[in-house]
Amino acid sequence: MILNVDLSGEVPIYQQLRDQIVEAIAEGVLIEGSLLPATRTLAADFGINFHTVNKAYDLLRRQGLIRLNRKTGAVVTTTVAAPPFPSEWTARARTLLAEAVARGLPADEVLTTCRSLLDSFVTPREDTP
Repeated sequence: MILNVDLSGEVPIYQQLRDQIVEAIAEGVLIEGSLLPATRTLAADFGINFHTVNKAYDLLRRQGLIRLNRKTGAVVTTTVAAPPFPSEWTARARTLLAEAVARGLPADEVLTTCRSLLDSFVTPREDTP
């Protein structure tokens, strides 16, 4: 998995890291049991503070996408119970769709883009709720 961060971008670095890891999980690049780089290693690679990486990893942990362990480090998991997700997701999706409408994008183009993006992700496992 290759991560890229825009150090001068508007999106906070921890959010960029979190988002790219979530996308890698959805695309099947990272699977159950995949190890993520150590926080200090990843921080050194990007020349950022390791607390920034810690913040991204902690957010992923709280969202139930990874587990953190002193011995094994950060590991992708699908077995950790996550907090309620639909209301959070709906609010974020609503904002993105509102931006599309505000910029004048046609509804059919938005829907086509959404379908294309969904189709680009790995189909969830049968035993996943």
